[in-house]
Amino acid sequence: MAENTQKPAAGTAPAKPKPAAPGAAKPAAKAPAKPAAPAAAAPGGVYKPPVDRPDPNPFKDSKMSGLASWFQERFYVLTPIIDYMKHKEVPKHRLSFWYYFGGLGLFFFIIQILTGLLLLQYYKPTDAAAFSSFVFIQKEVPFGWLIRQIHAWSANLMILMLFIHMFSTFFMKSYRKPRELMWVSGFILLVLTLGFGFTGYLLPWNELAFFATQVGTEVPKVAPGGAFLVEILRGGPDVSGETLTRMFSLHVVLLPGLVMLVLAAHLTLVQVLGTSSPIGYKEAGLIKGYDKFFPTFLAKDGIGWLIGFALLVYLAVMFPWELGVKANPLAPAPLGIKPEWYFWAQFQLLKDFKFEGGELLAIVLFTIGGVAWMLVPFLDRQASQEKKSPMFTIFGLLVLAFLLINTYRVYDSYVLHLPK
Repeated sequence: MAENTQKPAAGTAPAKPKPAAPGAAKPAAKAPAKPAAPAAAAPGGVYKPPVDRPDPNPFKDSKMSGLASWFQERFYVLTPIIDYMKHKEVPKHRLSFWYYFGGLGLFFFIIQILTGLLLLQYYKPTDAAAFSSFVFIQKEVPFGWLIRQIHAWSANLMILMLFIHMFSTFFMKSYRKPRELMWVSGFILLVLTLGFGFTGYLLPWNELAFFATQVGTEVPKVAPGGAFLVEILRGGPDVSGETLTRMFSLHVVLLPGLVMLVLAAHLTLVQVLGTSSPIGYKEAGLIKGYDKFFPTFLAKDGIGWLIGFALLVYLAVMFPWELGVKANPLAPAPLGIKPEWYFWAQFQLLKDFKFEGGELLAIVLFTIGGVAWMLVPFLDRQASQEKKSPMFTIFGLLVLAFLLINTYRVYDSYVLHLPK
């Protein structure tokens, strides 16, 4: 039989390693794998996981314009606020239009700030130059007459809007829990706004403003400590150039600062607590839906601002405020001296209480009524429990009737039938 000379198939037996050549280097032995290093431990042996730090610019991959990306990278902390405004909703119902009067009051306040800054460039707060500077603004400064008229009319419209906003809020019981501080801050804003009107009334230094300020600052004298307050307001025993300087400083420095602080608190509360609906509307199915605060409600608010601005320009052009004649402290007071319309109701009550001690009684009533009005959210327990409170509704109607009736009485006596 022939000898089998076939080689075994490849791979059927392991190949024997060839002996190393003399002098060749030996292959390095594989080092055993080292175990993973344990996580760093605190000095006391307590394990602390690594801190997962947020990306300093989480919007670098967002798709937006270069300018928007630039602002977002630097103000990204405001993004949660914008997102909150986008998710905030305002209820829609048959009384929703009352919500816009607060925004109109804010709009006219902004107009006051802007026009006031322009008037400050030419106004001189001294008894010798105040009236002549108003004449110069009215006749010589380009569009100065328009700026002055817009400033005067926006002051009146701002106070009117705030009164409407206050009473609509009251009758819808929007002051109820948890919005008590929103009501209190709004009431303080109204008082400060009336202070704007009182201090700004004297600044033209005309005859009507001079004697009206004299009458107005005389009222607190009957109250305990009132003489000291009058002395501070007037800067002396009588209305003089020192009074004008003090009214000017209150009007352009102190009151704007206080209003800015209280307004910031009020607007923050509005955003945090949201807009309420009248009691029982949600349960009765009278809520027609909800508007997104941003941008839907703000867009509608903007339309209201445009309408308000058109009304403001119309009144400024068609019904300008007269400048009058320069104040003369030695001249007798002219007939028909009265304060601005938003003080007419109180003015008429003082006229009605002409008996001995009547003025002090009127001041006491004003004070008690104002404090009670401010504390209504804490007194009206039924509204806080989402129940109707007819007694407080009647109280609000009586206050509104007092203001309207007495205001009309002054209008009838001093405007329609002014004594000759």
